[in-house]
Amino acid sequence: MQRFSGPGDILALLRREGPLTRGELQEITGLSRMTVTQRVTALQERFLIAEADGLEPTGGRRAGRLSFDPSRGYFAVEAMETTRARTAITDLDGRVIAARDCEARIADGPAKALAATVASIRTLLAEANLPPDRLRGVGLSLPGPIDPGTGRPSEPPIMPGWDGWPVAEQIAAEFGRPALIENDGNAMALGIYRWEFPTAQSLVLIKCSTGIGSGIVIGGELIGGVDGGAGDIGHIRISSSNRICRCGSLGCLAAEASGWAVAEKLSEAGLAAKAGHDVRAWLDRGEAVAAQCVQEAGRHIGKIGATLVSVLNPQVVVLAGDLASTPLLGGFRETLYAQTLPRATRSLDIVVSNDPDAAIRGIAQALADQIYSPAAVNRMCG
Repeated sequence: MQRFSGPGDILALLRREGPLTRGELQEITGLSRMTVTQRVTALQERFLIAEADGLEPTGGRRAGRLSFDPSRGYFAVEAMETTRARTAITDLDGRVIAARDCEARIADGPAKALAATVASIRTLLAEANLPPDRLRGVGLSLPGPIDPGTGRPSEPPIMPGWDGWPVAEQIAAEFGRPALIENDGNAMALGIYRWEFPTAQSLVLIKCSTGIGSGIVIGGELIGGVDGGAGDIGHIRISSSNRICRCGSLGCLAAEASGWAVAEKLSEAGLAAKAGHDVRAWLDRGEAVAAQCVQEAGRHIGKIGATLVSVLNPQVVVLAGDLASTPLLGGFRETLYAQTLPRATRSLDIVVSNDPDAAIRGIAQALADQIYSPAAVNRMCG
């Protein structure tokens, strides 16, 4: 049974369950009316929660609902891909206030790429003209594993020069605010889960862009693994092919089905393409060869998807990224259903998401989880 040992636990409950009255807080927590009042007052004094009237009257008075107040500050976040990035300002719930796309090449190395990130965030902050003292934190998602102990990239296969780089420390020093770094698949999974499937027991997101990765959410929490490698499915060997993966191995899923692998196949067929977004452009033009190659990629990804579904038995599988499309979904379903028992998929919902702000919202949610954790809020309230 959950213990509600301080104001931070009340705030976590309000963030998770939505607006609640004081009476509902008493019922859920088992705390006395006086204790609930004390903890609510502590949160109100620090402008962490807001109260709105308008519910059904009880005993002649309207019972005000209490909720986390996402307007009391904002986050600056960026979702970085291999050759581009999306920078955004969000409220404390992850709602996008302003956004811009920019160039930021992972291959340029951390020093140059992060300089572009800082410049893009500063530009957006200046354009939005928001009070500087209300910036609560800065977040960044990267296309590689992040060590949960250090918060640094951990042997990222497609990010040469980034291993162990103090990304969070550098970003925090630039803006004088807490900084959080997250894997892109994890960020997208959390963003889509919290915004689109908040009642699902479990969700697996498979990101199919220039690289391939996944994010796993169970019981509302990201599963990152002991070293941050959970969901790093792109480098599982699936064939005896002689195609060399960017990690140096042969026959990896990424070597057969990633955006760069499909781009190579399109180039061999005479269609100019270098990365996942080029493949997407051909798909959007209705190019049949691109659709065929992406469908074949979906079949390969479905092999690993079958293992994920059989092991985790998730409620939702989301296909996201540049390659997320009807052809990818068709190929994925074809292999997945052929390689799993009916029981593993009878309650499974497989969807395609092309939400450009999924990772943005996920990073913002992860920042809020960190900055407004029960322990942090309890310390804040003394």
